[in-house]
Amino acid sequence: MNAHKRLIEVTGLVGGYASAEQIVKGVAMGADAGELVTIIGPNGAGKSTALKLISGLLRPAQGHVYINGEDVAGRSPQAIARAGLGFVPQERNIFGSLSVAENLEMGCRFEPGAFKERAAEAYARFPMLADKRRTAAKSLSGGQRQILAMAMALMAKPSALLLDEPTAGLSPKAAHELFDYIRRIAAEGIAILMVEQNALESLSVSDRAYVLVDGRNHLEGTAEAVANDPDIRRLFLGGRSTSSRQSGAAGETSASDSAKQK
Repeated sequence: MNAHKRLIEVTGLVGGYASAEQIVKGVAMGADAGELVTIIGPNGAGKSTALKLISGLLRPAQGHVYINGEDVAGRSPQAIARAGLGFVPQERNIFGSLSVAENLEMGCRFEPGAFKERAAEAYARFPMLADKRRTAAKSLSGGQRQILAMAMALMAKPSALLLDEPTAGLSPKAAHELFDYIRRIAAEGIAILMVEQNALESLSVSDRAYVLVDGRNHLEGTAEAVANDPDIRRLFLGGRSTSSRQSGAAGETSASDSAKQK
């Protein structure tokens, strides 16, 4: 029996890049099936480091990471992926010299026999990839590369997905379109934890949110409540409330340079 109600649940997570440098200092977070959860916070808050600790790219010093009720903390990235966790890092998330189809094949490396069926699903989910299946990934636009990176992660049929700043460097229009795709992926029943610098629009498409400060949980709640919290609006959202989804152009000024989330 699964004692942990959330599909992905993280408790007491501590760790960093060296034993003497614990960037993450006891973080707790999670997401239910079909839920999109955004993580925001200032530079150095430990957001991206937390995702690396969860995914196994960094080994946590303390804490638990439950996927479908199974504690996978401290296992290898491959073992955690097999347990049902997909991770899309911000950088180096595709193979530029390979074609779109070959990248998808890499995403299905654990179950190569399922490639044709899952590739067909990826092309149906992301029609752009079908049109460019023979194209070298390095020739794709920034937004297209992020779509490909997500499609690669989905080839393994994960239960939960981690996204590290998926809209970084994208135009407001491309970011808006990418958020639409992310929302649709969550609607398929996948639990998503997403670190984002585009705080305003990411909160507008999310169900819940966590705010990290100095490696610790600072605030959590529904995305709307977090977006309308006076302190959060002042620090991260330029003083504006967000009760409904904003236009893609609004995303350009969603966070000041001093509050970019990394």
